[in-house]
Amino acid sequence: MTEPLVRVTRGSLTDEELAALTAVLMARAAAVQAAAPAARIEPIARWQRLERRPSYFSPFSWQQAA
Repeated sequence: MTEPLVRVTRGSLTDEELAALTAVLMARAAAVQAAAPAARIEPIARWQRLERRPSYFSPFSWQQAA
């Protein structure tokens, strides 16, 4: 098991500490995105408008498998 990147403890951050934490996390996120640009996949809608879908398909219809 890997160790977590950030550990949350009690206390409050100063403005400088919060800015430093934000900069580190943003730099890490940018590095991950730059390292794998080919891994980006466009999202596919998983929903359908019910009014555009027929209410009945034959049991042997190719559309029923979709």
